[in-house]
Amino acid sequence: MSPARASSRFTIGALARQSEVAIDTIRYYEREGLLPLPQRRASGYREYDARAVERVRFIRRAKGLGFSLREIGDLLELQGDREHGVEGIKQRAGKRLDELDRRIARLTETRDALARLVDECPGGGEPECCPILADIQGEPVSPPAMRCGKHAPAGERDR
Repeated sequence: MSPARASSRFTIGALARQSEVAIDTIRYYEREGLLPLPQRRASGYREYDARAVERVRFIRRAKGLGFSLREIGDLLELQGDREHGVEGIKQRAGKRLDELDRRIARLTETRDALARLVDECPGGGEPECCPILADIQGEPVSPPAMRCGKHAPAGERDR
């Protein structure tokens, strides 16, 4: 970091603007121990340096990758570990990736189930004929012809 950047000082509002987060977010990060407590001016105002901007941006970007605040705290510690830090960071990122893959699989299953219900829904008529409502109410979802004969395709109604 250049001497000019090291000597830059920011109020909490300036830090929030430069980091693109809310002031309350900065206070929260301080309470959670992710951001060191700043020095105070004689007036009592918080005073931050350029390292605080970098740290808040790091936290924001890590959150964007799906890391929890606890995990971000671990990443912040590991980045200073010259011997095992990268190994630990990769391990935690791999775990986060595995969790994201599991969540995506669950969301895909949910999406596919909802898409089937939407396809089967007649979009009109009696509520008893709606497979979406039947599923939400915990009732077995029967084929459209069995649920409401009037919404079954003509060939199925005649059987």
